[in-house]
Amino acid sequence: MLNLEPQQFASWAEPIEMLYACHSKVKRFCRQLQMLPDYLVKNGVNQAVKNDVQQILNYFEIAAPLHHDDEEQDFFPALLAHYPPAKTNIDELERQHIVLHENWGKLSQQLKALLDNQRNTISPELIRQFVAGYEVHIALEEPLFELGKQYLSDSELNQLGKVMSNRRQP
Repeated sequence: MLNLEPQQFASWAEPIEMLYACHSKVKRFCRQLQMLPDYLVKNGVNQAVKNDVQQILNYFEIAAPLHHDDEEQDFFPALLAHYPPAKTNIDELERQHIVLHENWGKLSQQLKALLDNQRNTISPELIRQFVAGYEVHIALEEPLFELGKQYLSDSELNQLGKVMSNRRQP
């Protein structure tokens, strides 16, 4: 389950690029999840699988909720201040965040059980549901990132980046 895709790097000085970078990681981890059931059938639960699953768990347990906070608490309100027509899509995205977290809760139970040697398979249906939720979500959300580039000033973006960075400080 090697990742041969080039990594996208961004800094908090470019908060919208950081939001895109998070999506890039989500897409990569979703691809890994999609490969997991077949890989387990062929290779079983080995250390490589456990390492990959731990990375996926870490991302969706820690980074993904912070990413959603970045959007809901900072980016979406800033965008709405300049572009009120985005409200319908933002309301839908916030509803989807709840569903994404619920889907993750179900899938993460199985992934944790895999790490604990309590199971040796993962439900392909849970993976499909989880991945499909993110595909729909990202397709609706990324056009808002472009609107943010268009409507938010450099100083607003700088402030967003600082707040997002501070959110990750201990």
